[in-house]
Amino acid sequence: MAKFIYTVQDAQGTVTTGNITSDSEDQAVGDLQSRGLFILSIQSEQSKPKGLFDLNRFSKGSVSGRELVFFGEQMSTLIGGGIPLVRALSLLSEHAENKTFGAVLAQVTKEVSAGGTFHKALEKHPKIFTDIWVSLIQAGEVSGQLPAVLRQITAYSESQENVKSKIITAVSYPAVLMFMSGGVLMYFIVYIVPVFAGIFKDFNLELPLITQVIVNISAIFADYFVLMIVVAIGTFFALRAYVSTKKGLLALNHFQMGVPFVGPFIKNIQIERLLTTMATLIKSGVSILNSVSVLENAFKKNLVFQNALKTAKNDIASGRSISEAFKKTMIFPSLVTEMMWMGEESGKLPDIIITLSKFYQEQIDQFLRRFTAIIDPILVVGIGSVIGIIVMSIFMPIFQLSQIGGGM
Repeated sequence: MAKFIYTVQDAQGTVTTGNITSDSEDQAVGDLQSRGLFILSIQSEQSKPKGLFDLNRFSKGSVSGRELVFFGEQMSTLIGGGIPLVRALSLLSEHAENKTFGAVLAQVTKEVSAGGTFHKALEKHPKIFTDIWVSLIQAGEVSGQLPAVLRQITAYSESQENVKSKIITAVSYPAVLMFMSGGVLMYFIVYIVPVFAGIFKDFNLELPLITQVIVNISAIFADYFVLMIVVAIGTFFALRAYVSTKKGLLALNHFQMGVPFVGPFIKNIQIERLLTTMATLIKSGVSILNSVSVLENAFKKNLVFQNALKTAKNDIASGRSISEAFKKTMIFPSLVTEMMWMGEESGKLPDIIITLSKFYQEQIDQFLRRFTAIIDPILVVGIGSVIGIIVMSIFMPIFQLSQIGGGM
């Protein structure tokens, strides 16, 4: 028999904590559920919490997107189950294993318990809760549909995290392969080729053109390797400083979206994010003008889209429809603006935008599948060819030496 500590909620919404002795956790859960209790958490005295408050996914330090998804799920469940907002926030702050997030939630709880609104309390932590979170929570408070809005926030955040995960998964293998291969090539050029170059020089061999080129490249790297590292680091920090300015960031954004093959994909990612966010905002009760304003602040890292949204916001404020305002920016495909027009005419703009966002999500998935299928063999063949050229350039003079030795 083992003792289990539990936190449960009854049919009236009262939360209580206690303990129960049972042969197993499953049996303890069954006993509690048979009493009509909703289990918020249950743990053995020798184990960590499980159930709703299993916050092991919360890492120490910064707050990740996945942690915010989990937070939204919990808040929706607790408030939807009848637990008051302050109590729900207090429970989550107490059980958060991410100390940073726990401290933030404690501050939010203090603000709300003192009479402040939920969205205003979140607004004081912009590094964790974005303008999108604040606007959606405000809409939920005004409409009295906070649990439903929290579910929409969770669905939105989860969809964005899934897109990020797919992109990271698609580029991880090529990145690791290029890094490892680059290290091997550098080792060959800096350490192996000079050894053979010295042997060839001792024998006064007339090197083939390809061998001479590789030897010259090796000599350059050997003589200026440290300088190259310093220049590379200096260039990196110089570019980083330039990109930190508005002019530099705008130039980077234009360059990214202008790169062949990759540029359209980057633009599709931005459009998908914009459409998904807009659909969530409008569906939650945020006005179109406010939605575009929130989006403008959300695109701080892409000034091309931020400037377009700023222009569209001004046009909408002056009486233009959203489809006309977006069309005027010249960065949205005609598919987007035409379908938005149809949504405005039919009164189903949120549904049309959701359809568009799903279309772009599928476009992203298709690109990533093609990218993975194409880039892997290209890298393998390309890297193999470079290594093959280096090996061939070394062995060609060795064959000459063997012929000289055979003639003697």
